[in-house]
Amino acid sequence: MPTPSVDPQRFKDNQRSTWDGMSAGWAAVTDIFERGGQPTTEHLLERGGVRPGQSVLDLGTGHGEPAIRAAEAVGPEGRVVGVDLSTAMLARAHARAAALPQAEFVEGDVESIGLAAESFDVVLSRWGLMLVIDQLATFEAIRRVLKPGGVLATTTWGPPQSVPMLFTATRVLGERLRLPGPPPGQPGPFSMCEADALAKTVTAAGFSDVTVTEFTVPFVLQSPAEYAAFGRAVTPRAVLDLIKRRFGSEDDPGTWGAVADAVECHAASDGRIMLPSTALSVRATA
Repeated sequence: MPTPSVDPQRFKDNQRSTWDGMSAGWAAVTDIFERGGQPTTEHLLERGGVRPGQSVLDLGTGHGEPAIRAAEAVGPEGRVVGVDLSTAMLARAHARAAALPQAEFVEGDVESIGLAAESFDVVLSRWGLMLVIDQLATFEAIRRVLKPGGVLATTTWGPPQSVPMLFTATRVLGERLRLPGPPPGQPGPFSMCEADALAKTVTAAGFSDVTVTEFTVPFVLQSPAEYAAFGRAVTPRAVLDLIKRRFGSEDDPGTWGAVADAVECHAASDGRIMLPSTALSVRATA
């Protein structure tokens, strides 16, 4: 069912603007995030059965993950298409995949994939589906572009408290800025965090052999300060503007010091910050 009380066009325009604005920040912390991201990519390629010569679609590709790794796996005889709303994100994906002619990137709407029916062997998405407005329609669109017997392999985030890599900074900023929590049922990073509900939606979209399993994403930070730098880099511009208005600077030491302090409890004996986070791994057959 569509999410109530959301204007689809306005929401997507806001999402495009937000991700365009965060693209440079995410690029700056790619190495930090990919310590957990790359094992997740390898997990998705294994679950999807990606192999040479296949056609693969990556939804919500961002800076090109897992599309780039999939393009390496399918080789020059295969084809990979990465789709995203954000022009800035796609520009970086294009640049990163310059040596992979089998990879192409297109701006598009995940919910109404404008690609030919039954044209892909595998559809992948690494944390790229949680911001859709109509979850059922999205999975129906995915099934439409898969060949009979084709495979969907995607990860979404588990419940907020099980995802300290993202939720810790969000929680601290929300408390300091006295931000209201998101309305129930709205699109967001944790909108697909319930395994049973997610399995039912994918099944209702016409998929078979649906499995939803937990996957632990092994995020490791070198220090609390590195975590604070990560949080600062991926915070949306609207929130940074609120920090500036409230505390005089978007780099307010008190704010980012509080973010760093919040992960001290996750420190290992060598000082590294261990933030294993829960993803839900979905595999289904068209």
